[in-house]
Amino acid sequence: WSLFLCSSTCLTLSLRVGQLLSTLLPILLTSQDTLKVGVINWCLFIWCICLSLTLLGFILELCSLFGLPLGNIQCRLRLSDKFQYHVRLSWDGVLHAFCSYFAVVCLSAAVIFGPTYIQVFPPGPARNRAITATAFSCVAALLYAIEVAWVCRRPGGMYCFWPTFPGVLRRLENYVANIIFAFVCNTDLYLHQPALVWCVAVYAICFALGVVNFLLNGCDCDNDKKLPLRFPWLLRVQTVLSVLLYVTALILWPLYQFLEKWGGQPQRSSDMSCGDHLNVFVCIWDQRLAVAILTGINLLVYVADTVYLVQEAFV
Repeated sequence: WSLFLCSSTCLTLSLRVGQLLSTLLPILLTSQDTLKVGVINWCLFIWCICLSLTLLGFILELCSLFGLPLGNIQCRLRLSDKFQYHVRLSWDGVLHAFCSYFAVVCLSAAVIFGPTYIQVFPPGPARNRAITATAFSCVAALLYAIEVAWVCRRPGGMYCFWPTFPGVLRRLENYVANIIFAFVCNTDLYLHQPALVWCVAVYAICFALGVVNFLLNGCDCDNDKKLPLRFPWLLRVQTVLSVLLYVTALILWPLYQFLEKWGGQPQRSSDMSCGDHLNVFVCIWDQRLAVAILTGINLLVYVADTVYLVQEAFV
């Protein structure tokens, strides 16, 4: 058993070091270039968040492993036991939830960053840095995905933290919102029109509410133990409010982006940026369309979540 525990610890720490390096290197490589457009800033933000939270988890695990002092707390217990004792959540469950998020957003950053950024540069050092940053973002996504599987399989693990159907919906809501943010980082899409600014505020408000609910109601963890939600009212308010807000965004965004009488551009050919070789992949009109489609998708997910909550309330 001690051999299994040692190998488990070594693999966990190795994964953590790999995750740190594969999120740090894209930040360092990208920061050397002067071109900073909205999508690139979003990718940098994603990598910074993943790096920061992974580093925090790494420090906590080292403190637990070696019994190092952390402030006024002496970390003598295994971190999962201490964490579960204080906050009534499983550390493995939290790792599973966050690593699944990080895997998706790092892969999304690579998919969006590569075609958007690599084509800007001719062959040379700048393009090589962009290709390398994209590759390491893919590596980071793979390492986070490996940890998601490892949490379920490692020795001593008691539960496999696969989310329930509503848990999948709530994660999907945040995944889609993250992709929307990748496009609305380009302020040229909306700053000229207050109604469009409201749409961006809707995306931010709903995402913030989703994150708060994600944290307060247990990160979708321990679903297999059927633990009751600690703040069920927050989940209901967040879901219903998000549906109402997204309805306004789904109406206003296409109205002001694609109807000519409201200052929009109905045809892609009318957007000069779509003929610019620097914007072949995601010109401004394409970004407007992508946000409109993603808004509709996320509204459907919120509606499905609401229907599930209503059914659950009357069962």
